[in-house]
Amino acid sequence: MTQGRNEPRSSERRSPSRRTVLTAMGALPALTATTSAVGASGALAVTAAVTAIIDPSARRQTIRGFGGMAHAAWIGDLTGAQRDTAFGTSEGRLGFSVLRIPVPENQADFSRDLATARRATELGATVIASPWNPPAHMIETFVHGTQTDAKRLRHNMYGAYARHLDDFNTFMRNNGVNLYGISVQNEPDYAHDWTWWTPAEMVRFLRENAGSIGTRVIAPESFQYRKNISDPILNDSTALANVDIIGAHLYGTKFSDFPYPLFKQKGAGKELWMTEVYYPNSSDSADLWPQALDVGEHIHRAMVDAEFQAYIWWYIRRSYGPMREDGRMSKRGACMAQFARFVRPGHVRINATANPAPNVYVSAYRGGTSSVVVVAINKGTSAVSQQFTLANSSVSSVSSWLTDASRNVAPQGTTGVSNGSFTATLPARSVTTFVAGVTTEAPGGVDTGAW
Repeated sequence: MTQGRNEPRSSERRSPSRRTVLTAMGALPALTATTSAVGASGALAVTAAVTAIIDPSARRQTIRGFGGMAHAAWIGDLTGAQRDTAFGTSEGRLGFSVLRIPVPENQADFSRDLATARRATELGATVIASPWNPPAHMIETFVHGTQTDAKRLRHNMYGAYARHLDDFNTFMRNNGVNLYGISVQNEPDYAHDWTWWTPAEMVRFLRENAGSIGTRVIAPESFQYRKNISDPILNDSTALANVDIIGAHLYGTKFSDFPYPLFKQKGAGKELWMTEVYYPNSSDSADLWPQALDVGEHIHRAMVDAEFQAYIWWYIRRSYGPMREDGRMSKRGACMAQFARFVRPGHVRINATANPAPNVYVSAYRGGTSSVVVVAINKGTSAVSQQFTLANSSVSSVSSWLTDASRNVAPQGTTGVSNGSFTATLPARSVTTFVAGVTTEAPGGVDTGAW
């Protein structure tokens, strides 16, 4: 469910304030039995989980990256040092590999976010762009429910609007930034402060005009991953041919609504991206612990349940964001970095036991033929002794990094390996990333859907 937005309209310059989100968790999947080690005092010490089986041969989706939004017009640009913190991959950096920027309404403003986009590109990040409004002369007002001044794109301006999007793509390319993709519209179904689009209008634009845009096209970017906004695209072969990335936002989306069977059925050759969210809210400090662990679980669910290929936060630098206003990594940012620094573009998610113990979430990713990355989240109040087994693999070494109440992506050294297995203690309320060197793998891997 969704509460009202809570960023102040006047100061945020977001035009709208964003939503505070209360995520309806729903029932957790059935759990296997566990045992506990109990100390002399009778206090619960360490829980032993069932083995997490990781199968490098069972490939899922190809990962494009993790990242966030920069919007110089509304909250000011990132500084040079902040760009390096956001997109660098060394210790203390977030490791983001995707940057999202706005498409300005006026060509005179096309360069506003160029400096950040250039630096992100230099550091290996992918850049995408989303518009909030077309140029003013392309818009007309209409009555939308109780809103008497709602905005929509004039139907006779669809071709001109496609040229506007392509002009921005060309400008960025001519200035050293090759956009990976450009969106038709940010949140067309929650557009009280920008431009509304109906699903039929989106389909018409994709059918008739999107093919003239010189980069990948992203649509529809529903604010709550509402399938009735994206289903019409998937069900129209001509519109679908002219879209490359099905983009969605996850504001208040229930975990039970993360899977998208129709995309699995009809989205062959297309990508599935989560292009904007903050979680669990925008009212609390990003350094609250263990609340920040919710971000880790949210990313896990986005990768495993929804099988998204990218996960993009709202503002990179914000009191509730991955980077604090002073330019330092927040606790929420550390949880993101446990994924972003190690699961790089081109990694492929592979099958893993997703919930080997209560409050423990495991996902795994294959980097070429030489490494496997495992991210393990323990939201419980007790440590967990967790065994990991890589099926049909020979593991040479395992290194790990940890975020908990007192540490941010802190290196933990190496873990012993025996017969393709290793066991590690997952501290209470923590995120641990393991990077395993894989020296051999049995042939005949099964591709279960690496789009």
